[in-house]
Amino acid sequence: MSELLLILGMALVTFGVRYPMLAIIGRLQLPDTALRALRYVPLAVLTAIIVPAILMPDGDIDLRPENTYLVGGIIAALVAWRTKNLLLTIIVGMGAFLLWRAVVGAG
Repeated sequence: MSELLLILGMALVTFGVRYPMLAIIGRLQLPDTALRALRYVPLAVLTAIIVPAILMPDGDIDLRPENTYLVGGIIAALVAWRTKNLLLTIIVGMGAFLLWRAVVGAG
């Protein structure tokens, strides 16, 4: 029961912090410059989450070929850059990660 209360409390705090700003912005006409800048927010957040996980899987920077996360991430980035296809990027990136993991014997 305490876990449910904890989850509900976190949801209320998250909603309470974000909703007022969304309600205010929804009624304002933002300048085109601000709208263009906001288009980059998801990319910046995703990059901030993924890059440390790829470069530091064990807490320290690991640029060795044995870092299967780095190899899979590089291949996925190349596929994304060349094809602009999200599903193909995920499939090829995960395949490269798993294949390289089997080759180097990691895990």
